[in-house]
Order: sequence, then C-alpha cells, then structure tokens
Amino acid sequence: MTRRHTPESLGHRIVRTSVDWSSVGTRLIDYLSGRFTYRDAEAWRKVIGAGEILVNHAAAAPEQILQMHDLIEYLPQELPEPEADLNFHILYEDDDLLVVDKPGNLCMHPSGPFFRHTLWHLLCARYGDIHFVNRLDRETSGALIAAKTGEIAARLQKRGADIIKTYMVLVEGDFKNEVDAAGFLIADTRSAVHKKRRFVTELPDGAVNAEQCRTLLTPIGSPLPGVTLVRARLYTGRMHQIRATVYSLGFPVVGDKLYGPNETYFLKLRDGTLSPEELRRLRLPRQALHSAEIEFTHPRTRERLKFTSPLPEMFLSPPAGGVV
Repeated sequence: MTRRHTPESLGHRIVRTSVDWSSVGTRLIDYLSGRFTYRDAEAWRKVIGAGEILVNHAAAAPEQILQMHDLIEYLPQELPEPEADLNFHILYEDDDLLVVDKPGNLCMHPSGPFFRHTLWHLLCARYGDIHFVNRLDRETSGALIAAKTGEIAARLQKRGADIIKTYMVLVEGDFKNEVDAAGFLIADTRSAVHKKRRFVTELPDGAVNAEQCRTLLTPIGSPLPGVTLVRARLYTGRMHQIRATVYSLGFPVVGDKLYGPNETYFLKLRDGTLSPEELRRLRLPRQALHSAEIEFTHPRTRERLKFTSPLPEMFLSPPAGGVV
C-alpha cells in the first residue's frame, strides 16, 4: 500500500493501494492477507469489521470481489508499534536540505506496523515537509540526504546530480581482491522470497526487469577470522544492489536474514519462528551494511559537499560466537 506522506497526517495515517490486473476477481480478505502478511486472514477480518478498510471510499465486506483499479484505503486505529532505534543525528542542515545519520533498526517511511517509529515521521515532526533524496533499508545505517522541498529533491535526484555514495559492508568469507562488479540485477527465481535479487555479469535467456548496475568492492580488513570488511563504491543505485552483489559473488552479508548464509532466516523472522541459536549464527542483530560517506553538489550554491558517518562499533568487533 502507498502512504500519503504529508506533515498534516502526522497524527494518523491513511494507507492506500490500487488493484491491478493480477488481483482482479480476488476477495478483499484474500488480497489483504496475501499481500500484507504482518496480519493473518482472521486479523484482517477484524480490521474490516471495525470499519478501517474502505473500497472506493465505501465500507467493505471481507468477501467483496475486487475489480480493476479499485481503491483500497486502510484507516488504522492507534496501535502499539514495535521498538526502533529513534536516535538519528543531523550531520548538516541549511534552508534547503538535511544530511541525516540514520541508525540501524529504523524504517525510513511508514511501513507495516511502523508509523511514528520512522525517520520520516521524526523529521517531519521537527522540520515540516521532508522529501528523501536517497533511501536506506530499515537495518542499514548511515548518511542520507533529505530535502525540505520537492523542488530541491527533484534537482538532486535528476540524472547528473553526481551523488557519490560509499558504503561499508561486513561479509562472510575471505574477500581478498578488489572487484569491479559491473553487470545486471535480476530476480532470483530460485528463491522462495519474491523480492530477492541476484547479480549476474551476463543476462540469462528470458531475464525480465533486469537493471544494469556497477559496484566497486575493495577489501579493507578482517575484524574476525572468516569475516571481511569491504568498501563498496556505488556507480548506480539499485534496490539491494550491494547486498545482492556480494551474496552472488559468494560472500553473504553478516547479520542479513535475506542475503546472509541462509535465506530461510528471513521467512522465519517474518513468521516469528527464528530460534536463539539461529540468531547467534547471524553474528549480528542486523545486516552489516553502513552508508559511510556521501558526496554531492549543493543544488543551489553549487558547492561540493562531503559527509561521513562513523562506522558502528559492531562492524569492527562482531562477537565471535554470534548474537548474545
């Protein structure tokens, strides 16, 4: 579902989605429980019964059959949110933009059960309307840019904005040599997780929705035997680019439930069945990916700016026995 991200909606959220061809003829209850798995069918039935789901601005029934372009709106009641690390830091601020140091375990946008515990909500509550120029996954920490107007965001996002992004990633294995990983990201059809991607240097027959990508990977050191700290310089900005690339090269990301040594951990985490022993095998409580440096040209002053975010201590001394 898409969110209406405006400062006026900070007190409540309205979540919207539109039905496409793949869901025509589906019952509303099946659509909700199949797409938004943080609730099961019985829980979504209660939400519908409470009047929190509208279809085309009207009250809906669980068995209602969906039609093409139906507008589904979710007006959730106030619910407790999962814990998150709300301790972000401002690295830079002027009248046009912010450079923010985001902690791990903090969603950028409202998603699933998260609303107030998101960087978007925290920044809008303090600064008013905010537009993110680049995004980080919930478990990824480090520097990112947020604009105070849509115009500034668009100017930074347009092709040729010359934003240089450098990450640090901790991987399983002995990553010995620098790799200029130029190729493509495609869907990992071998995975049970539909959003998982893989990196290939040549497109296989029948590949669809492939995206060109390039990442320069340089080993930095080994904080523990069998683990390597790698610097990743992005030349393109694709979803899961670094995580999918190093995983496909044979170096799973430390602490990563999806691109780590065992993708079933992602499914178990979603279902709440990840065991303490499996958590220990991950070594870290979150994926070890950090936006360490961001450099760009200010869209108004044309000054070249560079900001760094300190590497989290856990990257330098991960516990040898895993998460405790």
